[in-house]
Amino acid sequence: MPAVSPRALSPRARIIAVCAALVIVLFAVAALAPLPFTVAQPGSTVNVLGANGGKQVITISGSGTRKSTGQLRMTTIAATGPEATVRLGDVVSGWFRTDRAVLPREAVYVGDTTKEIERHNADQMRESQNTATSAALGYLHKSPRDIKVTLRLADVGGPSAGLLFSLGIVNKLDGDGRGGDLTGGRTIAGTGTIDAHGTVGAVGGVPLKTQAAKRDGATVFLVPKAECGDARAEQPKGLRLVPVTTLDGAVRALRNLQSGGAVPHC
Repeated sequence: MPAVSPRALSPRARIIAVCAALVIVLFAVAALAPLPFTVAQPGSTVNVLGANGGKQVITISGSGTRKSTGQLRMTTIAATGPEATVRLGDVVSGWFRTDRAVLPREAVYVGDTTKEIERHNADQMRESQNTATSAALGYLHKSPRDIKVTLRLADVGGPSAGLLFSLGIVNKLDGDGRGGDLTGGRTIAGTGTIDAHGTVGAVGGVPLKTQAAKRDGATVFLVPKAECGDARAEQPKGLRLVPVTTLDGAVRALRNLQSGGAVPHC
């Protein structure tokens, strides 16, 4: 069969050929061009009742504290850095994996430079620690003038550890209020912001955090009630989801897990 030269093509065929070539070029450019997305995966978890980086996460002076028989693990996601290049292949791959999430960059990072983002995250963590302390001491009716709480958590930013910080302080000072331990010897994980009045707020990234929790041995996951749907979407087998809206409700749920009382579920 003789080869067909471009000149032998009809005008319509030439138009189609040019359009096809342009489409191929556009796909090639899209595949190579950086995109304004971040790819996230399950991150680390830290037992706030123990040590991290060689230092106790929660240190309390001015009052006696108690040892725990279980763990309260705050959870994180690990995301590509603010200056990382994310291409079309990364995005497509992330969409088809349950252990990945593709998120708009602005949904993860606030700021234009790495230093701005680090400063913002550090400020949020500092505020989270302060409000978590206020919420816990307020719940226990203890005065911050008499008790000093120091929270240390290296290389983690943002406000999402607030609930677990508060629970850790409550457990160290008062346990379950009945002479026992809030954890009941279990590994409890969770996430959620908290304000000074003990109200728990949503955080994002919950499906990835539940995977991190299960990986690190948790059997119970405390989740902001507003994010129950997200948590169920990729719920790991054997991980019990407990929705919470307040610090008081979280403490009550953990007590009832031990006593056999009513425990809310997603």
